[in-house]
Amino acid sequence: MASMSMSSARSQWTPKQNKLFEQALAVYDKETPDRWDNIARAVGGKSADEVKSYYKLLENDVHRIENGQVAFPAYRCPGAGMGAYEADRLKHLKI
Repeated sequence: MASMSMSSARSQWTPKQNKLFEQALAVYDKETPDRWDNIARAVGGKSADEVKSYYKLLENDVHRIENGQVAFPAYRCPGAGMGAYEADRLKHLKI
C-alpha cells in the first residue's frame, strides 16, 4: 500500500468515521484480540489495515505535538489585545 500524508488520510475519513474510530479505540484496547478488525467493523467502510495505519499516523502527530514540533495557534478574542497567557505561549514557539 502506498504511503499517504496525514492530511490525505484525514480527507478520506468522514467526521462520523472519526468519531466511531475514537469510540472504538476506547472500547478495544491494546490487549483486545483482533483489535484492528473490531475497530474496522465499528468504523465501517475501512479495513483493519486502514484503521491501524490511521492510528499510526495519529500517534506520530501526538509525538510531534508533545515534542514541540507543532506550533499551537494563538487564539484571541475579537477586539482584545494579546493577553499574558497567549504571549507566554508564543514566546516558546519554534517558528
